[in-house]
Amino acid sequence: MVTRGFTGRRPTAAFARRLPPGQFETDDFPVLAKGPTPEIDLAAWRFTLSQGPRPLASWNWAEFAALPRTQWQGDIHCVTTWSKFDTRWEGVSIDDLLAAAGVAPPSAFLLALSHDDYDTNVPVADLVGGRAMVATHFDGQPLTAEHGGPARLLVPHLYFWKSAKWLKGLRFTARDEAGFWELRGYHMYGDPWKQQRYSDDP
Repeated sequence: MVTRGFTGRRPTAAFARRLPPGQFETDDFPVLAKGPTPEIDLAAWRFTLSQGPRPLASWNWAEFAALPRTQWQGDIHCVTTWSKFDTRWEGVSIDDLLAAAGVAPPSAFLLALSHDDYDTNVPVADLVGGRAMVATHFDGQPLTAEHGGPARLLVPHLYFWKSAKWLKGLRFTARDEAGFWELRGYHMYGDPWKQQRYSDDP
């Protein structure tokens, strides 16, 4: 579902090298989702790490907010061809999340799980080493519901459908399981620089 956005412009020469093929720079922040924005009660919110059906660690909102914070600034790229430069995010890195849970990744793959029943697969290697976070703030402000608040996954080096909104947990899987859009023809990995938009892209 598209609720606004998709106004783009050709990149300036200075920014052209930062733009993956087939993308347009935008100053807007388009809003896309598979359905309506869910209403999430922070008093009932929980974030859970699990291995298959087995919980490994869980935090309520106050506990999650007390975890070490990290900041990241850079570019994001949506599969629908818009790119937004110099975005600013704050949240809990996946490295700090695993450290707080006292667990090492039990498998090489996981599914990011959302409150609207959306899920998406991401290799663990693309989440650790400072590459991803559970974001709670954007541009210095708490993340709004339309952009995935109170918390969303941020994996900026992949197409943005991998940065699941309204995140409620990460579930480690024994194999690379397709998520919502991957089951409907999107690429299993989603590298913007290789234009991995759909399953038949190399």
